[in-house]
Amino acid sequence: MSHSKPAPGGRTSAQPSEPSANHTSGSLSNTKLPAASNSAGLSNQNPVHHTGWEDHQHELKLFAPKEFSFKENLKYLQRSPNECLFHVRNDRIYRALPLSHGEDIVVIEVREAPHEQAVIVRFLGDFLPVEPCLRADAAAYVRDWFDMNTDLVPFYEMASADPLLRDAVQTFYGLRNMGIPDLFEALCWGILGQQINLTYAYTLKRRFVEAFGRRIPCEGESYWIFPRPEDIAALSVHDLSGLRMTVKKCEYVLNVAKLMADGALTKEKLLEAGSLKQAENMLIAIRGIGPWTANYVLMRCLRMPDAFPIDDVGLHNAIKHVMGMEKKPTKEEIRKLSARWVNWESYATFYLWRFLY
Repeated sequence: MSHSKPAPGGRTSAQPSEPSANHTSGSLSNTKLPAASNSAGLSNQNPVHHTGWEDHQHELKLFAPKEFSFKENLKYLQRSPNECLFHVRNDRIYRALPLSHGEDIVVIEVREAPHEQAVIVRFLGDFLPVEPCLRADAAAYVRDWFDMNTDLVPFYEMASADPLLRDAVQTFYGLRNMGIPDLFEALCWGILGQQINLTYAYTLKRRFVEAFGRRIPCEGESYWIFPRPEDIAALSVHDLSGLRMTVKKCEYVLNVAKLMADGALTKEKLLEAGSLKQAENMLIAIRGIGPWTANYVLMRCLRMPDAFPIDDVGLHNAIKHVMGMEKKPTKEEIRKLSARWVNWESYATFYLWRFLY
């Protein structure tokens, strides 16, 4: 994607198409809650405590680390008025979530907890899940989306002494690498945005979601669920022609959908690849996915801390801005400037992008 004010998603003409993170908790999906006695939900008594969160019937309270700012992350989520997968109103986020491999849906409101270092997730309408595993899945999704499990203390210690990052971490303290937990969505976002500006990329995304996703009505609003690969794999290029994107992009999306529907491409296989380079190679072997898209997906979806979209136009412009350079840095200059970022390349990139919106 290209931008008048280049941002993440920036592509270069050189691209033909486009766990070592520090986690404090990673087993939320296996957390067990006591069984509910009826459809109204859990007990009305004391909240149920879990690793990183509490269950309060209609709400979940997700505890955030000190190095977390809901307001900074909200600013990132508001960068496009054409986002179709969630709404932001009155400093609250509203979206539908597919749980249990898409078989169950919840609609949630996400807001900052007053006077606490926590985030509140409230279930809306008739979408109150009773099953313990679904409530745990919802908590896990939001924690992953906001990257609440990553310990940023080592990153801030490194960045505070780095000329490129020092101002960024002071100005945007608490910003998280806002994720795209769904692999198919992350890959499609990279493909849809190839060699176009960010505004049109959001337009294509909306067309794709509204044509092939699921519409969820709740309390007078409509929410959209991103299409599943199984829903797209059986389609043809002709079926996607109404989106008004190139034939090649249609082919790339269909190919990724088929690979995922067949089980040949999964998050688990990428995470088990053994290293960032091996996971990157798995992705760039897929037609339509180049180094930029691969690293973007590994950074935003797989949470690989050393993923580094070094060819990103937005990153180049951010470095030019911070360093007061007359022209964009070369790749060799970026490698020298980023020498201190080992195992934090993804966060360094995300923080530098923040200067662009």
